[in-house]
Amino acid sequence: MADTVTILSTSVFSGSTTLTSEKVKGDAYFGQSDGLHTITVNLNDFIGTIKIQGSLETTPSDGDFFDINLSDEEFTVDVSGLVTKKVLDNLIYNVSETSMKSYNATGNFVWLRADIINWQSGTISSIEMNR
Repeated sequence: MADTVTILSTSVFSGSTTLTSEKVKGDAYFGQSDGLHTITVNLNDFIGTIKIQGSLETTPSDGDFFDINLSDEEFTVDVSGLVTKKVLDNLIYNVSETSMKSYNATGNFVWLRADIINWQSGTISSIEMNR
């Protein structure tokens, strides 16, 4: 099953520093076992923090959601030469960010949502997921 789902459609900063999207169905909702979700974040002059959260519950309350680690195509190399893929638990933008980036999240999540905190300015054009 490969389809695109909108987690958050266009949202413009309105003075509120927080926003939580509605929940959307993840792989596990459909009984899929690969657990691969690709999240695309499209921003325009955005300053704030974006977290992607998941739940394993079929009928979750707010307390059932947890932050999901996201990986991108950036790598770090330590002094011994060990190469590690960069993993993020949230996307922090302290200066104005205009970009479209994709991240992978692996887990058998029943539900996913976006949680925006410390929002200071700009627009979230979209947050979408391929599952």
